[in-house]
Amino acid sequence: MEEELTQGIDELKGHYKQILSLLGEDVEREGLLKTPERVAKAMLTLTKGYRMDPKAVLNSAKFKEDYRQMVIVKDINFYSLCEHHVLPFYGKAHVAYIPNGYITGLSKIARVVDIFSHRLQVQERMTTQIKECIQETLNPLGVMVVIEAKHMCMQMRGVEKQNSITTTSDFTGAFNQAKTREEFMNLIRGGLF
Repeated sequence: MEEELTQGIDELKGHYKQILSLLGEDVEREGLLKTPERVAKAMLTLTKGYRMDPKAVLNSAKFKEDYRQMVIVKDINFYSLCEHHVLPFYGKAHVAYIPNGYITGLSKIARVVDIFSHRLQVQERMTTQIKECIQETLNPLGVMVVIEAKHMCMQMRGVEKQNSITTTSDFTGAFNQAKTREEFMNLIRGGLF
């Protein structure tokens, strides 16, 4: 694994050096000498989700428990890269599930968000991937995911709309009932903290 990462850094470094040169930069300039390596390492970190298994993370802390009410982990900060421009989008994910005999460690829900966000993404797909992973692994009575994000590709280029926020949602099972979805939405809007 370590050898693969080192090889990946070396290969990426060469490509980034070429990109900088194509942009008209002097890659031998003092400020840019280490930039290709830094960018290569950053990209491997920002895309580390490809090398992680979100189902294994959930299963690593899966416990039998007879609790059948909504479990919500809200305000999970995340950063991702949009696959269209490789520019960041960032925000908060709110995840709920209704257990059906099994629960998972609360931090594991946040880790699942991290794994899917550390890939080249679109917000819509990421929302569905998180939902499907939890549904398939824990087999709960239902799952709901809401993601709110700002997209640098809309802020820095194109329409340049600085304050726009994109919201996506996806749900299964018990969350197909409007009353259950409404309860979740009220709980993520309010709160004690």
